[in-house]
Amino acid sequence: MAEELAAEFGYTFARKRLNLPQYLGELDRINDLQNRIEEALPYVNLSTETARREILISPIILDLIHYTKAEVRIEYPIKVTEQLQGYLDYFLQKQHQLLIIEAKKGDLDFGFTQLTAQLIALDQWEAENPVNYLLGAVTTGKIWEFGLLNRQTKHIDQGLDSYRVPDDVETLMRILVHALLN
Repeated sequence: MAEELAAEFGYTFARKRLNLPQYLGELDRINDLQNRIEEALPYVNLSTETARREILISPIILDLIHYTKAEVRIEYPIKVTEQLQGYLDYFLQKQHQLLIIEAKKGDLDFGFTQLTAQLIALDQWEAENPVNYLLGAVTTGKIWEFGLLNRQTKHIDQGLDSYRVPDDVETLMRILVHALLN
């Protein structure tokens, strides 16, 4: 479905390994973040999207703010056209670098279709922004997947890699920090 949506707006689409660059500096809170999440998991029922946002996603966003000093907007409304409108669950911006995160209850494929629409909308909405790529993530809280929009070629790649929380939280954080600082 994401492929058809991309084509409808004049974008090409592929699924591939993205090999996203990672921040190489120190992450002074990463062990604490992983420990806090691991400590809470046995005691929290994660059957709702709200529970996953509070326990798994919010701590990552808060530490991402610590590392990058990015501005974060939650449930941020965006409207480009009647077809390209809605809310960005998390919209992070540091100077010209942009990152969007779409939180989903379970269906990552449907979530990626939504992320595709959001990346296209952001590409058109932020037309004056000089950045060449827009990065987005779709997550259930436990699983994170990425999409990358090349603004020059009008091409969207859906990443084949999945990152698990808490197991892959350091790799995930390094990707997110790099996206906002470079």
